[in-house]
Parts: sequence; C-alpha cells; structure tokens
Amino acid sequence: MVGVSVYANGFARVAGAVPVLSLADPAANAERTISMMRRAADEGACLVVFPEMGLCGYSADDLFHQDALLDGCRTALAEITAASRGLTPLVVVGLPLLVGDGLFNCAAVIRDGSVLGVVPKSYLPNYREFYEQRFFSAARDAVPDTVTIDGETVPFGNDLVFEADDLPGFALHVEICEDGWVAIPPSTWAALGGATVLANLSGSPVTIGKEAYRKSLCTSHSARTISAHVYVAAGYGESTTDLAWDGDALITENGSLLARSEQFATDDQMISADIDLDRLRQERMRMISLRDQAGDHAERLKSLRRIRFAFGDLRVDDDVLRRVVPRFPFVPADSADLDERCAEVRHIQVQGLAQRLRSTGIEKIVIGVSGGLDSTLALLVAVDTFDRLGLPRANILAYTMPGFATGGATLRRAHVLMDSLGVSGKEIDIRPSCEQMLADLDHPYARGEKVYDVTFENVQAGERTSHLFRLANHHGALVLGTGDLSELALGWCTYGVGDQMSHYNVNGSVPKTLIQHLIRWMIRNSHHSQETTDVLAEILDDVISPELVPAGEDGKIQSTEDTVGPYELHDFFLYHVTRFGYRPSKVAYLARQAWGDRSRGPWSELLAEDKRNEYDAETIEHWLGVFLRRFMNNQFKRTAMPNGPKIGSGGSLSPRGDWRAPSDASARVWLDELAGGSA
Repeated sequence: MVGVSVYANGFARVAGAVPVLSLADPAANAERTISMMRRAADEGACLVVFPEMGLCGYSADDLFHQDALLDGCRTALAEITAASRGLTPLVVVGLPLLVGDGLFNCAAVIRDGSVLGVVPKSYLPNYREFYEQRFFSAARDAVPDTVTIDGETVPFGNDLVFEADDLPGFALHVEICEDGWVAIPPSTWAALGGATVLANLSGSPVTIGKEAYRKSLCTSHSARTISAHVYVAAGYGESTTDLAWDGDALITENGSLLARSEQFATDDQMISADIDLDRLRQERMRMISLRDQAGDHAERLKSLRRIRFAFGDLRVDDDVLRRVVPRFPFVPADSADLDERCAEVRHIQVQGLAQRLRSTGIEKIVIGVSGGLDSTLALLVAVDTFDRLGLPRANILAYTMPGFATGGATLRRAHVLMDSLGVSGKEIDIRPSCEQMLADLDHPYARGEKVYDVTFENVQAGERTSHLFRLANHHGALVLGTGDLSELALGWCTYGVGDQMSHYNVNGSVPKTLIQHLIRWMIRNSHHSQETTDVLAEILDDVISPELVPAGEDGKIQSTEDTVGPYELHDFFLYHVTRFGYRPSKVAYLARQAWGDRSRGPWSELLAEDKRNEYDAETIEHWLGVFLRRFMNNQFKRTAMPNGPKIGSGGSLSPRGDWRAPSDASARVWLDELAGGSA
C-alpha cells in the first residue's frame, strides 16, 4: 500500500507569513511572529519565512540607529527563539543587527530553540525611494563570519546553506530583497552549490506594475535555478509617509506559481504549499549544463558553509497535498493557456508534415480513416497542411476500411468526415482479404468457429496497413500514421506492418487525452463546416474501440479501456514516470491526489477541471501495475517507431529523442516498489 504522508512522498510543506506590522514595536511584532510560527507548525510546515525587517518594520528609517530599537529587536529575537523550542519548522525572521562596528540588514534562521545562522543583506539599494546605504553595511563589508546571539556563537554571512539530515533534498539558502533583483543573486551561487529551497525576505513597497514584475522575477528565478522559491514582502502596518505596502508573498517551483497571498490584506496572512523535492532532484540530475556551470565555479562553491540540522518528527495531519495536481498533465487547465497550447500543437504537427512533404517532393498522402479519435486528428492536420502548402485537398487520399466488427455509426462518421472536408474519400472492404489470410493460416474462424483471438484482430489491423502502403506505392504518396503516444506507451498497436507503422506520424507524441481536448478546441475554433464539427462532436462522445471483435450477445462493443484501462489514468502515469522518473509509489500517491475525492481540503476549488470520474487507491494501483508491465514490455515497438514531431516537454517516446531504453528490461523493480511503496 502506498504511503499517504506528504513528507514520505518527497514533498516539503513551506510557508510564507505576512503579519500585520507594528512599526518600531519589536515586542508586538514578536508576539504576532510567534503566533504565526505556531500556526505554521500546526499545519505541518518545515519552513516559515517572514518579511524583511519584520521585527521592527522596513520603513523605520533613521530609527534603525536608535539603540532602544536595536535592543528591542534582540529581545524579540530571543523571545521568538525560545518560543520555537519543540516546534518543527525552520523560522526565518528579519531584523537589524549590530555585528562588529557595522549595522546589518539581517535574516535570522531559527530552529527548535536555537539560532542556526544569520544572513546579512548583500546588495543595499540606494536609488529613488531607497536609502539603505544610509543605515546599513553590506555583507561584503563584514569582518567577522560569526555573530554572538544570546551568548551563543553562530555563523554569519551570505554563504550559508542550511541542510536537513532527515529530509533528503532540502537545502535552504536565504537572501534579502534587493539580493534577488540583481543580475546574479547570491542564491544563484547557492543553487549551483546544492541549495534547493531559496528564501527571499523583502520589504518591497508596491507601485503600479510591481505585482506582475515580482511574479515574473520569482517564477523565472526558480526556473533558472531549478529550485523552490519563497518570497515574502512587508505588508499592512508599514509607514505610508511616501509609499504603500501590499504584503505580497509567493511560493514558486521551477517556473510554476504554487501559492500567492492576497494583495493589500489588512489581517495576518499565511500562504503554504508542498514543494516537490524529488522533482527538483530529478530535474537537476538531467540538467547536465547546470552541473557544468557548477564545475566552472567549483572553487567559489566550495566556500559555501553547510549548516547541518535535523527536523525530527516531520508529519502532516491530513493527506491533502497543498499544490494542484492536474488530472490531465498534458493539458493546461486554464482556458486561455489551453487555447494557446492547442494552437501551438496544431502548428507543430502541420509544420512537421509540411516539411516532410517538401523534403521528399511528394504532394500526396494516403491515410486510413476509421471514424475514431486518432485518425480524425491526423486527417484534420493533413487538411490544414495541404491548405497551408497550397495543395488541393483532393491530394489527400483517405480510405475507410471496414472489417468484421466495424459499426454502422463509425463507418457513417468516417464518410461524413471525408466528404465534408473535401478530401478524396473511398471505402475498401478488407474482409475478403482478411478471410483469405485467416484461411491461409488455418485459423478456426476460417472453419466457421467464433474465435476472436489476437490473430483475428491483428490480421485486420495488418491488412489495413498493408493496403495503405500499397496504395501509397500506387499513387506516389506517403502513408500518414495515426497512432498516438498513449498507444505507443501501452504497446496497444500492431507491430510491423500494422497500425504502428507509417511513413510519417503526426500523432506520435500526442497522448489520447490531449487528442480529445484538441478536437474539442477545433470544434470551438475551427473554420470547418457545421457538418464537420457535428461529426467531430459525435466522435468525441463515442466509446474508444478498435472495432476488431464483433459485439457480444448483449450488444456491447469492444472497448479499449475495458481491456487496458482508462486512458486518463494511463496518460497521468506516463507523464509522471517518463517526465520525472518518479517511483511508482509516488505516482500512485499523486494519482490519488488528482483522481480521488476532489471535495477535500482548502484546495478543492482549484481542482474542479473534471468531476466525472474518481478512482480509489486500489483501482489506481491496479492500473498503474498494468501500465508498468505494458510500458516495460513494449519498448521493442517504440524502438521501431516512425518519424514524427515532438509536441511537448513531457511527451515523446522516440528512441532518437527523449526515450532511449533497452527492449529487454524487466518491470520487476518498479512493480516491487509499487507493492512495497512507502509505508
């Protein structure tokens, strides 16, 4: 049984806290900080980050040079540190500290009753509304590399990385506001040196356009450094003498926004999200160029000081992951993004086919049209390609080839589709040639027995492909493939001269779930006739079936998903196994988050993209086992797959591109891990 713990599955819960500030009142700020620190601990966070100068206020100006305020901040820090005893999270708070002869804008990192280290700000803005060089010294000006806090000597500097012994992959670096806005932030060096979680304590005032710029800055920085990034800015309570403050807080991960605070809130705010440490590790492992750059700066990175600690008992009381896990990872949930993505997919497919036709000098294609999803998308791509190249649609030679189990509705849709699109459509009955082959094989069906085995099925699939290739020879055309990524992953395609093979395949890296969304998008946005869009809607509503076996006595037709499982689950598994290399137990955990009870927890309103289906843990693990067996056992088919354009960053199984794997590997280690899982 797969474990349910957030932490057991490679996640870490982090939080950003924006308390209402009491300007120049460290005692009041300590009280609010302690309250929110305890709240973060109750919610299972392992890290909570507070704003820059959160113990006294960023806008204190010349009050920073008042001993009473500095002493008050030291006292507040001691109170917060004492209150942290017995609590799990790392706590990062901002305050001014006198170190040697210099006053520094600092972040103190606290854990379980101790200050682990203090980080001074590296870059002090001194332009427009900022005058920090009037008050503070920069990190480079510090002579000592330690500071005494309540009689304890702790590390001091911008070169500190806080590494957890009991949470693999968690390594924190802290910087302050402007440090993250410069061309090469200190956290960039820390990330090259192994830091995976970057915190930025900010006192940033708000001006028009700054909200969008902060989001861009944080998401791009997390993407460039392949890290999680927690940004927390000052909020309500700062002085409005000449500026305003919006309390912006963001949690981003490798270019994605996970959580954000409400702007201009007048109450305390806390945001939290579960960052995926496994994902960051996997991405960094693959990104050899990142390691190359680390090697270029090895001497600098070796100077980073590692502060080791242990969290102790990391746990979350519920199993609701605080991040959106899309049910359809190949398909954007946002409607605007979906429109843009679908248009881009179509352009990639069209460009790929257009280039293949130009490079070969061939101006005709042959395509089999079944009236199902895959051949429909391939035919629509062909039509767009020929229109773009200025070639007549009549040069698209489309054939529908009914077999022993082809339904009347399917056959009708194929004809309507071909006719309404204006391609050269024709019907070829393959049953006589299939009967001849079955007789040659001495198959029981040829003797009148109702034996519908794999031979019976593949004779039909192979016969269709054989006809298409010979038709291409006859007409001087290319055979356009229709098989999709999901079928390749599952090996649900007839090998050799079967539906796996073609001269060029525009669907080879498009999963089934994306094909369904693409056709829906084409219905809404296409220039096709009403007759075409009506038949497209019918195709979407029908059962996915190869129509190779006649309907049973109950009239039920052959269903692909009854045999191999739901494509929506298999596409989910495919994405997370191949894109991130996750352990099967983690894939199952994520699938439960996406496909289980969607009404749980505070994130349910974000997870409403599709409420039609839910799967329990047993069902998910069963079909994941099926996926792993089929995926590993069918690499030999993918090794011989035809050319076709790669569509997305998470979707290609081409042996010449993304997925190079042996054809004879065992699935045992993956199945054993799924069975054992994380207790």
